Amino acid sequence: MEKEVLIVGAGPTGLALGLGLEKQGVPFRIIDKNTGPGTTSRAMVIHARTLEFYRQLGVAHKLTDAGIVEDAVHLYKNRQAVARVPLGEMGRGLSPYPFVLSLAQDIHESILIEHLKSKGIEVEWQTSLVDFEEKADHLEAAISRNGRQCDSRFAYICGCDGAHSTVRKQLNIGFPGGTYSQVFFVADTVNEKPFKGFSAGFRGSDFKLALNIRTTGNVRLIGIIPESLLEDGPPETFSPLIPHVEKVLPVKVGKVNWYSSYKVHHRVAEIFRQGRVFILGDAAHIHSPAGGQGMNTGIGDAFNLAWKLAMVLQNRMDARILETYETERITFARKLVATTDRAFQLVIGSRMIRNIVIPKVIPKLFGIRKLRMQVFKMLSQTKLSYRDSPLSRGKVGGIRAGDRLPWIRMDDGDNFEPLESADWQMHVYGKPNTSIKRLSDIYGIPLHYTSWTQEMKHRGVKKDSAFLVRPDGHIGVATTTRHTDVIKQYVEEYDIRMASY
Repeated sequence: MEKEVLIVGAGPTGLALGLGLEKQGVPFRIIDKNTGPGTTSRAMVIHARTLEFYRQLGVAHKLTDAGIVEDAVHLYKNRQAVARVPLGEMGRGLSPYPFVLSLAQDIHESILIEHLKSKGIEVEWQTSLVDFEEKADHLEAAISRNGRQCDSRFAYICGCDGAHSTVRKQLNIGFPGGTYSQVFFVADTVNEKPFKGFSAGFRGSDFKLALNIRTTGNVRLIGIIPESLLEDGPPETFSPLIPHVEKVLPVKVGKVNWYSSYKVHHRVAEIFRQGRVFILGDAAHIHSPAGGQGMNTGIGDAFNLAWKLAMVLQNRMDARILETYETERITFARKLVATTDRAFQLVIGSRMIRNIVIPKVIPKLFGIRKLRMQVFKMLSQTKLSYRDSPLSRGKVGGIRAGDRLPWIRMDDGDNFEPLESADWQMHVYGKPNTSIKRLSDIYGIPLHYTSWTQEMKHRGVKKDSAFLVRPDGHIGVATTTRHTDVIKQYVEEYDIRMASY
């Protein structure tokens, strides 16, 4: 049986999948049709759940060191400051990364590429997937590099090749949805005026965003191109847009480093898997930029799939596990597209939202800690749960199987440290008994336990809770130390075997 995986596309999703497979010891090739890594900032926002994944892979600290923590959103109307919405550590106590991180996509990608290089893995640039055919136990793929074509065999192919995915198109997978009528712009420029940071500005129906990038002297500008400038198509340069931006936001545009116009789509592929081929990231779902969810969702796809491929390729789990990739991720993608679409339509289409709710109501609501924490859970994707997945069994206290393991601080660290193995493990919050210790011994699943505290109660963790935790940090089984048979049944049903077992 072939063991190698082919990753098509070396954007954040493909690179994250590569890091996940490398962590699991799975051989792979990663190819990209471009001549080299991206040189523009594009996606900027990295959320907490993504950083938690990267912590498991050993690169989170490199990203936080390179990025800018956004501590607030500054709101402007007709260039005048009207409110400040606090962000800062709005998820304090919920995640080791309780903030929104701003980091240019090209820097983000370069960190992941360097990490792969340190492991002896190179991205194959100027290399394209031409065609592929599925056989009984492998895939035969035709790959073109620098004009020369060769055939190779792979166990699986993963399409991380963007909205115009070659992989998705070759599988004839439908990509239903729509396109917004508005034309957007994105530009990275030098800002010649002091700038407070992450800002949103309004003027009539006009709406613009600004974020610091790389250094505080450079700013990312995002907005909708006014219809008056679209008579002959989108402007070829940023110059005609500068007056519109400066009327909305307190910036002074200097040198323009990069500018592009584009339309926003909202689409979800009909399926995310066909046989031995999977699609991830923008190849599987695209949506409005509301909440900065796109890139983070693709990385979540990658981490969900990486450990499942590893379990099957290493004969450590039943192959049925692969069916849960689509089950878990397509459900989330559909909900996300619907949510971001509603949010986008409200902001763009409702004068009351722009003139009253955002500048006057939202700042007051964000002053309420409980509400601020709920917003953080949603935006950060730490609230994402697979409760309806076939891989989820049981409920204890406020925790249900499928939920992300709640983050809990302890005197000597936190309960996320063991997750850095990116492997199956059991957690007990209280006193482990003979029954669960025996399970650990029989199946070779590491057991991590700590004394129960009141802070755990606040996180919904009941005393003597016992969790079988998946490699991605989500809970497979939620039970108590007194009822461990469900863990035994689960391990045997999916034929889970530890690497050293």
